[in-house]
Amino acid sequence: MTERLRIDRLAARGDGVADTPAGAVYVPYTLPGETVSVEPVPGQHPDRRHLVAVDVPSPERIEPVCQHFGVCGGCVMQHWQTGKYREWKRGLLIAALEQARIEAPVEPLVDAHGEGRRRLTLHARTDQRGVTEVGFATLRAHQLVGIERCPVLAPSLDRAIAAAWAIAEELETTQKPLDIQITATDVGLDVDVRGSGALDSKLSARLARVAEGARLARLTRHGELVSQRSQPSIMIGTARVNLPAGAFLQATAAGEAELAVRVADIVGKAKTVADLFCGVGPFALRLAERARVLAADTDEPAVAALKQAAQTTSGLKPVETERRDLFRRPLAASELKRFDAVVFDPPRQGAEAQARELAQSRVPVIAAVSCNPATFARDARILIDGGYKLTAATPIDQFRYSPHVEIAARFEK
Repeated sequence: MTERLRIDRLAARGDGVADTPAGAVYVPYTLPGETVSVEPVPGQHPDRRHLVAVDVPSPERIEPVCQHFGVCGGCVMQHWQTGKYREWKRGLLIAALEQARIEAPVEPLVDAHGEGRRRLTLHARTDQRGVTEVGFATLRAHQLVGIERCPVLAPSLDRAIAAAWAIAEELETTQKPLDIQITATDVGLDVDVRGSGALDSKLSARLARVAEGARLARLTRHGELVSQRSQPSIMIGTARVNLPAGAFLQATAAGEAELAVRVADIVGKAKTVADLFCGVGPFALRLAERARVLAADTDEPAVAALKQAAQTTSGLKPVETERRDLFRRPLAASELKRFDAVVFDPPRQGAEAQARELAQSRVPVIAAVSCNPATFARDARILIDGGYKLTAATPIDQFRYSPHVEIAARFEK
């Protein structure tokens, strides 16, 4: 049954919201002020609707840059004027801070899209008829949208989708859903395939030939080497880092650079710095050009890559590394005494346990980086209650057209 709704506002995930007498109703790909025709979403989703038509469009609506927009779930905000989009994305951080009862200056949104996304995960599915599809998932559903190009990707990923198709077609006999993670590195594409299960020697050999034909730098399956033409690596500051399979990097090179500059500015002239949730070292290796650094993370291969890079790069101050589960065993307040500054950049779940230890410490300055406004605000509240002051918070947009936003913030005690 089709119904008409007027969209009143946008939710945090980018859906339009119609405030009806029965409660809020969420409609993706709509804008405030629009009148739309919608249909119910099958399943247990009484507060969600599927967009059928925009009957009265907003004057702020623009033409999307991608033909798959509205079907592919990767982008939710290609249809809004840039200025309004930027206001909304900055507002995500403001709203999260207000929810946590925090008053702090929020700077304008920084565009860090640069050349585009340098990593992506494509999904591949082969149905019972033997038909293979490679692409992204639809919005909050399990169907795939087959794609051959994506406008938010960096030019260095131009061959990524074709490579994913070739890999999926070679593995279609497994009849298993695949996740194909592809990262653009300085020496070519680094690809890790997950979901295939164990492969026999013949299939592994065929995959290796696919990798060679696609000129991949490396192909791994669940981190296990299938083929390598050259060691995938990137430069971080003056250090060359050999990446482990499936390594996490910031979404864009411009985003990493922007965050690194802001972290360095916050840390200032600190002589001893702890970099917590350090990954492969986007902050630690740059900070080590002028300060002694402790770099800690639960990801053992990432920490090992950072350690090797620090040891083989001349001109760096000493870098101490530690594989440590900072969720279960955060650096205690007593361990933090020796640091002039702390940097932390946790996954989306935030750093609650570490924030509680920091709140009890006397570290004079903290550079907090986050990809989740809600958990950032929660951790910020903990720090503030422990005596810190949030003096600056900057939203950084390296996830263009999505509801995700990066944050760099300064805390002082």
